[in-house]
Amino acid sequence: MNRNKGLLICALLLVQLLTGCTGVLETTVDPRAALTAAPTEIQQGEEVTFDARASDAIEGVITEFSWDFGDGTKTSTIAGFTSHQYLKAGQFNVKMTVTNDQGGTDSTSILIRVNGAPQINLSIPEVVRSGDIILLDASNTMDPENGPLNFMWDLNFLEDSDGDGDTRNDIDSTEETVYLPTESSGTILGSLTVDDREGGIVTEQFTIEIQPRRYKVSWVENTLEWDYDEYLAQGETWTDNMTPGVGARIIAYDAVLQLDQDLFMPPDNFTLSLNIIDDGHRRSSQTSPGNITRNESTTAELNASNLNPAGQEGVFDADNIDQLLESLLNEPGARFGQGEWVWTIVAQNADPDSLVPGAPDPDGGNDWTLTIVVTVLTPVLTEVAYENQLN
Repeated sequence: MNRNKGLLICALLLVQLLTGCTGVLETTVDPRAALTAAPTEIQQGEEVTFDARASDAIEGVITEFSWDFGDGTKTSTIAGFTSHQYLKAGQFNVKMTVTNDQGGTDSTSILIRVNGAPQINLSIPEVVRSGDIILLDASNTMDPENGPLNFMWDLNFLEDSDGDGDTRNDIDSTEETVYLPTESSGTILGSLTVDDREGGIVTEQFTIEIQPRRYKVSWVENTLEWDYDEYLAQGETWTDNMTPGVGARIIAYDAVLQLDQDLFMPPDNFTLSLNIIDDGHRRSSQTSPGNITRNESTTAELNASNLNPAGQEGVFDADNIDQLLESLLNEPGARFGQGEWVWTIVAQNADPDSLVPGAPDPDGGNDWTLTIVVTVLTPVLTEVAYENQLN
């Protein structure tokens, strides 16, 4: 009995010893995680470099680095060095876990701040016609962090408003909205730069097509009339200037000089002249007596017709109404009479003269009337809409 009892005690001690050894074999030593990042504050779209090479396996070696970048992206590497690009704005808690060859793990984390770029919302009218004032509206531009924004407009890449030799870096306005006047058709290229004062800067270029205005043109015939009633003594001259071609196209003119009926014969002799200076147009006519029995006056007449072609009607494009008028009125071959007209009357003779030397002249001059009628075509312009604006 004592011998059996001794064997049982030895067996129990052996089991306990073996159990203690198994416990020692199952103990795992965890590594120590270490993580740095550079930079920890970036702009949206930039990369961050992560370095976990200072991590310690404690026992054995590190077999894996697991990365959770906080933006939904995860990966694992063997080396403790990696980088990641952040396409979204916000604050991201990056967690890195190291695993050693014993299966031990340890984690650490670091915070990355990503500044979001401003989101430009630029409104430009779809249709712009020359002479319009364009409203460029960026008031709905947003900052992801809801911070204040700076606006910088370069309103024309063809102009160097600051004189530095670079046409694409001007700051023509710093407002959220800009009113841009136009004078002519063509293309305007410019840009808007928005700065969130935190390093977030974004630029958007814009193109504005400026169309000419459209006008319907018709021509209306009008007559311009001048009437004069004067007196000229023998040897005197009367003259007057006019510009009947202003704003119109000259078609014809007709001028009639009429002298008062003389009490004594022969009739007086006057000369009517016209000089259209710019065109070298010179005409003159001497008075001729009318039929006395019919009580007709002594007259002189100057006239001409078909001086310019008729105006073309239709629809025309132009930057403004003044430009189109100038084009219509200065059409080659249709500019006659646009300049100054000079009318002249000379009282050459007032007959009869006195037959007795020193006696009063029975006819020292004459009253006269001059009627001038100029026929012109005047353009009438009515602005019309483009066809695609009517549909």
